[in-house]
Amino acid sequence: MLKEERHKLIMREINLHNKVLSNDLSLLLNVSIDTVRRDLKELAQEGKILKVHSGAISKSLVAPFRGKNDVYAQDAKQKIAEKAIGLLKNEMVILTEGGTTLLELAKSIPPYLNCTFLTISPHIAITLSEHTNLNIMTIGGKLNKNAYLHVGASVVNQLSEFKVDLCLLGANAFSVQDGLTDIDWEMVQVKKAIIRSSKKVAVLTISEKLNTTQRIKICDFNQVNYLITELPPDDNRLVAFRNDNLTVV
Repeated sequence: MLKEERHKLIMREINLHNKVLSNDLSLLLNVSIDTVRRDLKELAQEGKILKVHSGAISKSLVAPFRGKNDVYAQDAKQKIAEKAIGLLKNEMVILTEGGTTLLELAKSIPPYLNCTFLTISPHIAITLSEHTNLNIMTIGGKLNKNAYLHVGASVVNQLSEFKVDLCLLGANAFSVQDGLTDIDWEMVQVKKAIIRSSKKVAVLTISEKLNTTQRIKICDFNQVNYLITELPPDDNRLVAFRNDNLTVV
């Protein structure tokens, strides 16, 4: 495979999943770890990605406030945000994580909405603070610098004290067979705690992440109550996700 082709595939994986591991890219591309490391170094030097220990992350994931910054599938994420607004009601208590899709939601909150948001994301909290009718609480702990999210035992412990109406989760990967999965152990533990603290669970994801799987399970498919994508709810690609427990929005 030519270097240009490898770089294109690497960028797609990073844009799609926000973070990739060098080992996984080595298997996907059928090249050595050293080749992957050189590719990541070149892409980082070109300003396209941020290289981190054991892999790389999307620039849009960690730097949404640094001037102009391209967000992968931004139009689709804005459409998802618009749909998700329909789940939010006055007086609700809503728990969110972070990521570019949920940041689009935070920007789109209508001025009439009067509810309380809890979040593990400083970026989400700051963006929500622009809406005068919202009460905002941050769940604090160690800052994961690769995602700008609070993680760790203190976050999990704080979350155990809440029972919120609805949680809003982004997705690294979501499938009927394997449920919601991710590659970051600390984030998985926090997301599990978020789900335990919530009466209802909504997953917001672009359709490209459906029917994909990562290394660590967060929850089973049947623990999710709402799936929100940019697709029309009757799209054939969503047929497998419809059941009595899950509403496709």
